[in-house]
Amino acid sequence: MVKKWNVVIPELSGDKTRRAYIYLPDSYEKDPKKRYPVMYMFDGHNVFFDSDATYGKSWGMNKYMKKSGKQLIIVAVECNHEGNSRLQEYSPVSFDNATLGKIKGKGRIYMNWLVKTLKPYIDANYRTLPRREHTIIAGSSMGGLMALYGATAYNHVFQRAACLSPSIWVSPGGILELIAKARIKNDTCIYMDYGSEEMFNHAANGEALISTSHLLLTKRVNLALRVVPGGNHSEASWEKQIPVFMDCLGI
Repeated sequence: MVKKWNVVIPELSGDKTRRAYIYLPDSYEKDPKKRYPVMYMFDGHNVFFDSDATYGKSWGMNKYMKKSGKQLIIVAVECNHEGNSRLQEYSPVSFDNATLGKIKGKGRIYMNWLVKTLKPYIDANYRTLPRREHTIIAGSSMGGLMALYGATAYNHVFQRAACLSPSIWVSPGGILELIAKARIKNDTCIYMDYGSEEMFNHAANGEALISTSHLLLTKRVNLALRVVPGGNHSEASWEKQIPVFMDCLGI
């Protein structure tokens, strides 16, 4: 079952609403005493329904969850579609790009909202297991970058992360600096991948992925790094990786 409601992020977009989604397992209503781990995902409009997805194809997470029977709550919030707002909100660092121009990173503001407003709301209104070891974060592309940021800079909140095609290329040095400064517990588990067909879409991708992976390993992160044969930068490709990253993260 997927429920939808509207949320606002005053710090980022004033009183403008955006759609939020929550997936509840079938057992949620059947067993009123059971509590569940929670996975927070980015680009919520692309997570569950093709009809809501930007390009007409979603991850189909609800279909996978029903088929697999995994006992997990999934919370996903729609991105800001206005201009470069998604790039700003989903980047923890500011960067300058020849194509995109100057992007002021507002990822910290977004993550503070997620951790201090959204998560407390979910924990108060649904039967969650709120502790760090039961809290996961996931996303793709810029959302994958934010998942990596969440699992490192906000490691006291998220124990596990799925970072699919993370946009580390926007500022490899800035991302490395954030990770280097982060206090990361050695039980942290991160899944990170890139499709073979998208690996060199950006010149900095390959080197940035290697440098980031090396730093995570020196931080004693339990890292699953993968190049997906034939994988590309699309929801259809990311959907195929769901069983892999779910297993890697022990979900």
